[in-house]
Amino acid sequence: MLDLTVDSKTLEKNVAFFREKKIILPTFAMMKDPGKVPAGIKAQLKSIGLWDLHAANLFRITWNNEPKDVGGLYGPVNHIVLPPELTGCRANIIMLTGRWFPTGAHKVGATYGCLVPRLVTGQFDPARTKAVWPSTGNYCRGGAYISALLSCKAIAILPEEMSKERFEWLYSIAGEVIATPGCESNVKEIFDKCWELRKSGEDLSIFNQFDEMGNPLWHYTVTGSAIEGILQKYLTGDKKFAGYVSSSGSGGTLAAGYYLKKKFPRSKVTVAEALQCPTLLQNGFGGHRIEGIGDKHVPWVHDCKETDFVIDVDDEIPMRLLRLFNEDAGRKALKAKGVDPALVDSLDLLGISGIGNMTAAIKFAKYNELTENDYVVSIATDSMQLYKSRVAELAEERGAYNEMNAERDLELLSGVGLDYVKELNYYDRKTIHNLKYYTWIEQQGKDLPELNSQWDDHDNYWEGTFNQVDQIDELIEDFNDRVGIDLSGK
Repeated sequence: MLDLTVDSKTLEKNVAFFREKKIILPTFAMMKDPGKVPAGIKAQLKSIGLWDLHAANLFRITWNNEPKDVGGLYGPVNHIVLPPELTGCRANIIMLTGRWFPTGAHKVGATYGCLVPRLVTGQFDPARTKAVWPSTGNYCRGGAYISALLSCKAIAILPEEMSKERFEWLYSIAGEVIATPGCESNVKEIFDKCWELRKSGEDLSIFNQFDEMGNPLWHYTVTGSAIEGILQKYLTGDKKFAGYVSSSGSGGTLAAGYYLKKKFPRSKVTVAEALQCPTLLQNGFGGHRIEGIGDKHVPWVHDCKETDFVIDVDDEIPMRLLRLFNEDAGRKALKAKGVDPALVDSLDLLGISGIGNMTAAIKFAKYNELTENDYVVSIATDSMQLYKSRVAELAEERGAYNEMNAERDLELLSGVGLDYVKELNYYDRKTIHNLKYYTWIEQQGKDLPELNSQWDDHDNYWEGTFNQVDQIDELIEDFNDRVGIDLSGK
C-alpha cells in the first residue's frame, strides 16, 4: 500500500508554497470525469497550449482531452477502432490514444499518481527536494513536465539510444538529464544510476516507475474507468469484451486490465513484450527497438497472478508497419485495400509501442478465435510525434518506401499469426512472479515478506493499494481547501 502518513510540518510549507504559486491539484475523480473540473480552470484552458508549462495543464491529465493542440477542453475518451479490414483478424481492436495528453503520452498520469500522494502528505518538499524520474522513455518526460508545472526541480534518467525527439524536449524542461548506457531493455543501468544518486548526499526523492504503486493505482482508477466507459458504447446486443493487451513496460498500464477483469470477469489480461528480449516468455534477455516497454526484469508493480497471456512481438513488425502507416505509398496501399481513408489518415496516432501492442492484440484475437462480436482493447501510449526521426532513419537505412515495400508490409500485417503466444496456467504465473526475487530482493533491497504477500495475500495486497484512491482524493481536496484559491469562475 502507499504510505499516506502525514508530515504536518512539511505539509504546512507545501500549502504555503502552492498558495504563493497559485496552484491547485486535480483529484482522481476529476481525471476520471473532467465534468468535475472547476469552471475557473476550464476558462484558463481555453487559451493554453496542450504542452504549455502552465499549472492549469495539470487538469489535462485525462483520457478525455479535446483533440486540439491549443485551447481544448474535454470530450469523449480518445481512441480509434481498428477493424478487420486493417488488422486481418475478425475482432475489433480499440486503441486508446495517448497523443492528446500533455507531452503527447499518457505517462504524465502515472507520474502524477506517484508524486502527488507524497506532496499532499508532506512527504515531499517541492521547494527543496529534487524529483528523480528513472525511465525507459515517456515516464521521465512526464515526470519532468509534472515537476515543472509544480515548480520543483527534476532529474530525468533514460537510455542513451532513445529517440532524438525525447532528448531534445527533455533538455528544455528538466533541470538535469542523465543518459544511461544502452537501449530500451537496459533497465538495470537505470537502477544503478539511482543508487549512485542516493549515495550522492543530495536531497532527492526517487520515483521509480517500476516499483511505485502510484503508477498502477493511476491506471487502475483512470485508464480502467476510461476503457469501461468506451465499452459501454460498443458492447450492444451480443457484443463481448474479450481482453486487454498492454506491453510489460513498467507494469503500470497493465493495472487497467485488473480493473476490467473485475467489471468483466470473463475477460483476459495479456502482457506483450519484444521477442528480442523474451523475459516473461522464456526468461530471456537482449536488446530491441520497441521504445518505451522496458525489459530484463519483472516490475514490482506487475500483478502476475492476474496475468493470463504472454505474447511476444518481433520488433521488425512494428518497425516495418511504422512505414506502412506513415509513408505515402503505405497509406495509398491501405486505402486501396479498403481501409477507411479517415482511419488511415489517423494511424499516426500509433507510436512504435502502440503498433507493437496492436500486433499483440491481433495475435490474442486469432489465438482465441474471436469473432466480429468481440472487442479487444489496447493502448497507444504515444504517437508519431515522438518518432519522426525514426522514419527518417529507416529511409536512410533501407531506402525510399515504394509500392512494392507497401505490398510486402501488407502481407506482413495480414500474416501475423500465433507464434510466441503463451496462455498462462497457475504455475506459469507463479514462475513469472518468482523472477521478481532476483531484481527486487537481491539487487534493489525490497523485503521478501512483501514479495510473498503479493502472491499469498493477493487480494488484500493489491486491492488494499487500489482502494486507497478515495483517501488520496480526500487528502488532495483538503490540500486545495487550505491553499484557498477561488476557481469557481464567477
